[in-house]
Amino acid sequence: MFRIRAERDFFAGLLYAVLAIAFLWWGRDYRFGTASRMGPGYFPVALGSLLLAFGATSMVRAFFRDGPPVGGIALRKLCLIIMAVVAFGMLVTAAGLIFALPVMVIVSAFASQESRFDRRALLVLLGLTVFCILVFVKGLGVPMPIFGSWFDGLVPASWQR
Repeated sequence: MFRIRAERDFFAGLLYAVLAIAFLWWGRDYRFGTASRMGPGYFPVALGSLLLAFGATSMVRAFFRDGPPVGGIALRKLCLIIMAVVAFGMLVTAAGLIFALPVMVIVSAFASQESRFDRRALLVLLGLTVFCILVFVKGLGVPMPIFGSWFDGLVPASWQR
């Protein structure tokens, strides 16, 4: 009989599969489009398909390779990561990407015991923020404000997007 030999791989694969099914379900009614002219359903379906492939591979592999058992859940770390994502979602329209992204990174960094906030980390954070603004907002045209509604009238309109 088949026995799960790598619990972490199995449950990680199961999580990926559940998320994949959610993305596929979410994108089912949206127009798919093509690779050169992506519709709103393209990303959820593409991401869902990739996640499902990774999840299935991980789950199958768990029956053939030995691995460590699932340990306890690090609730503090999990809560910090969830808080970071929620903070980003709440801040991005009001404060803009320029403040929401650093807040998300800093809050989520507290989940790691090895994380240190020094000059190098600050430079990486600034570089990441500038990179995301240039690539996603300016390059790809993602409708996300650089400066949010808190800065209406304080920042020139050309800097908003």
